[in-house]
Amino acid sequence: MRRLAGGGKFLNLYRSMPTYIAMLRGINVGGNRLKMDRLRELWSKLGFKNVRTYIQSGNVVFDSPDPPSKWITMTEKKLAGETRLPIHLVFRTAAELKKAIDANPFLKQPGIDRSKLHVTFLGGVVSKEVLKNSGNLTSGPDELRVVGREAYLHCPEGYGNTKLHNTALEKLLGTKATTRNWNTVNKLYEMASEPPSP
Repeated sequence: MRRLAGGGKFLNLYRSMPTYIAMLRGINVGGNRLKMDRLRELWSKLGFKNVRTYIQSGNVVFDSPDPPSKWITMTEKKLAGETRLPIHLVFRTAAELKKAIDANPFLKQPGIDRSKLHVTFLGGVVSKEVLKNSGNLTSGPDELRVVGREAYLHCPEGYGNTKLHNTALEKLLGTKATTRNWNTVNKLYEMASEPPSP
């Protein structure tokens, strides 16, 4: 923190930094283990600020003065030295995550069971041609709606039984993807909205 000239107040320099949410693809599944305290340590060593994690699936909320173009490749390379298999990183700003929450088309359906909702975050925008053929899909009881860089899933029988999993969507949509349940999505936004620690 820095003291403002002529005043007795302090300016928290982190407040002006954008807050990002990084979601790691493939962490702590299939033997690809990485402890969250080690993940926080790595993030801090890379120069990120106000670093915190949520549950074991690899979710990091942090502040950075630099745009993602300056750190995403570096971060993925650093993670590659920590795990048995490569880790892909999908990120959103706090504002982008809030927009994704508000855009969930399934929330408009009366009586929807929110515990059956998931969001697959995409690494890039899906082309119009691909989107035309796959924007609204069903697989058994499961439904998929693609809006921008998010694919929204309604899985009445649970995500563990769906055929619309990350690998299938990456192949279908032509971009890397990682999925979070609706509770986790909202919790990450809540964390990203909290003021930085003093």
